[in-house]
Amino acid sequence: MKKVVTSIMMLMISTNALAQGQASVVQTPSGAVGVASQSEVTLPSNTEVILRMTDDLTTKGGKIEVGHVFRLTVAFDVRAQGVVVIPAGTPATGEVTMRTGKAVFGKSGKMDVELRQIDLYGRRIPVTGKYRQEGEGNTLAAVGAVFLAAGLMFVTGKSAVIPRGRELVAYTITPEPFPVPSK
Repeated sequence: MKKVVTSIMMLMISTNALAQGQASVVQTPSGAVGVASQSEVTLPSNTEVILRMTDDLTTKGGKIEVGHVFRLTVAFDVRAQGVVVIPAGTPATGEVTMRTGKAVFGKSGKMDVELRQIDLYGRRIPVTGKYRQEGEGNTLAAVGAVFLAAGLMFVTGKSAVIPRGRELVAYTITPEPFPVPSK
């Protein structure tokens, strides 16, 4: 009789907790029924996330093309309602969406990149962020070469470089729920 009353009480507690969305019924291997409390926090859309470049990204040497995927990491813990939901060091990716190399007449290299996603333990969290990097032009040298009429074709601009360690700002696209087990 005591087991029946205990089971009914546990069922009533778990039903109430489930209705509030804060717990779930669990059954141990021995058959005992209990309540596991768990809450959820939501990371809102447009939450700022600072990402740090893992490697240099450059237009020099034509090594990267449009579509090239590059790596970043989350620079600082991301919190929602006081809870760390995305820890610093979590990997992220971006993509090169436009690229030009340096050229004659002092034209500099350019590239556009877009931040794509954070990879949190196999869960992909979409982010957005767009950046353009341009190398320094060499227009004055090109103009000077016109007056010298020699070597004009050899005056070029600089390659575009986003160095390792540069921090770029990304924003979450959609609200992201995260379960937070209670203690």
